Amino acid sequence: MKILLTGVTGQVGWELQRTLMTVGEVIPVSRNQIDLTQPDSIRHIIQEIKPDLIVNPAAYTAVDKAESEPELAMAINGIAPGVIAEEAKRLGAAIIHYSTDYVFDGGNKSPYTESDKPNPQNIYGKTKLAGEEAIASVGVPHLILRTSWVYGLRGKNFLLTMQKLAQEREEIKVVNDQIGAPTWSRAIAEATAQILFQAQQDVSGFLASKGGLYHLTASGQTSWYGFAQAIFQYNPEHNQRKLQKLIAISSKGYPTAASRPAYSLLNNQKLSNTFDLLLPEWQKSLELVLARNK
Repeated sequence: MKILLTGVTGQVGWELQRTLMTVGEVIPVSRNQIDLTQPDSIRHIIQEIKPDLIVNPAAYTAVDKAESEPELAMAINGIAPGVIAEEAKRLGAAIIHYSTDYVFDGGNKSPYTESDKPNPQNIYGKTKLAGEEAIASVGVPHLILRTSWVYGLRGKNFLLTMQKLAQEREEIKVVNDQIGAPTWSRAIAEATAQILFQAQQDVSGFLASKGGLYHLTASGQTSWYGFAQAIFQYNPEHNQRKLQKLIAISSKGYPTAASRPAYSLLNNQKLSNTFDLLLPEWQKSLELVLARNK
């Protein structure tokens, strides 16, 4: 199976490049090879490689910056996935795409299911939802995996930001009224590979029958403040930290350009029922990540 992989320098893409080697021939394409803001560039590389599967973790992920760059965010998150899906359909290929908990407004009291109506509250969420809808409208065999609060040891994410700030500041303020599930980028990649193992070599047929929209996040829940607490409770560089105090604040006390959902837990039951997959508790994954960061 020939797999075209985008976004290889990103958190999830970097993990996928290593993990998907176990299920097929991975052909990574970088920003130098594909410009996701240019449909012709997308079509050219796909027609040149002729993959059996396109895995697309590439995205515009700067949530606050997207508020001032809506056209760029839409080009990458909303329009490009549809172009990829169209080319996949022409080739008889399939597509795996990644989306976000930020397609929801945060008004739920229980974890969101795939059948709950999206209502994104920021440009990033709106563009990611547009990408989901673009893929689904093409009618190509596809798998869309919504995940949340992605972190790891590469790229820009909450874990690395906290570790950096702890070296620079004596106090860090973190919001405690947004609830979600921190999800390790490697766990996302490994779950993707496990699904493809089940597909064997007929990925298009497999996703035509079992594909669609699924939620894929770590088990459990916490706030950003709780996430930060856990990071510093298990920090191999404890003695090198400048940080003395972690302070919980409300979202009102930390205004941002983009509004974020107060509650964005995702229900993973459909994924479990279909693929017999369940990611570990978020604390267990975090402990593994920090152990690797010694």
